[in-house]
Amino acid sequence: MPSIPGFPISERWPAAHPDCIQLYAAPTPNGVKVSIMLEEVGLPYEPHYVDIGANETWGPEFLSLNPNGKIPAIIDPDGPGGEPLGLFESGAILLYLADKTGKLIPSHPARRQEAIQWLFFQMAAVGPMFGQLGYFHKFAGREIEDKRPLKRYVDESRRLLGVLENRLDGREWFMGGEFTIVDISLLGWVRNLVGFYGAGELVDYASLRHVPAWLDRCLARPAVQRGLTIPKKPG
Repeated sequence: MPSIPGFPISERWPAAHPDCIQLYAAPTPNGVKVSIMLEEVGLPYEPHYVDIGANETWGPEFLSLNPNGKIPAIIDPDGPGGEPLGLFESGAILLYLADKTGKLIPSHPARRQEAIQWLFFQMAAVGPMFGQLGYFHKFAGREIEDKRPLKRYVDESRRLLGVLENRLDGREWFMGGEFTIVDISLLGWVRNLVGFYGAGELVDYASLRHVPAWLDRCLARPAVQRGLTIPKKPG
């Protein structure tokens, strides 16, 4: 399989289809943002599983595309002006793909900016806070005797869920009647919080009405169901 000229990452994860978008990710809340987006908009892409448990993001090939060593990242061989483009940061990739296709982002300028602010809200608040709660509740943080960090992230996650609950009051999706990149950015984190992290009781998720109903609507979408399992771990 060929490598993509100018992108050393493709030497570690060769492209069987170098003419389509290359996705380097794992099915984490951040990783599935891009696979769901690509499934929703119908762009052809080739997924490559990056084993974060084996620290593959810290190898020189991955770092050549994302010096921050985090998934997801993409290469679009048909980027702006027809030139190849490499991108990292899930929010930036969502926005790029929305602009590339003209899909899943409002076309009205003011509504577009409103969607971008909610996307930034997810990136700056929901992802980091829910992730820290997961660490202190499910992973090595459980062993820390001082429970103040856990309480801090539980309280903040509850507060953020309240923001989401208020926003969804009277709305089907975060931008109203249309499913957008805002919903894509959030759904994996909410799903993980109550599922994989097992923190639903901690954050009193059962007391919410609008967020659980919204998550059910998200998960009922066929493209979301497909994207949640991509990339698959080899073997």
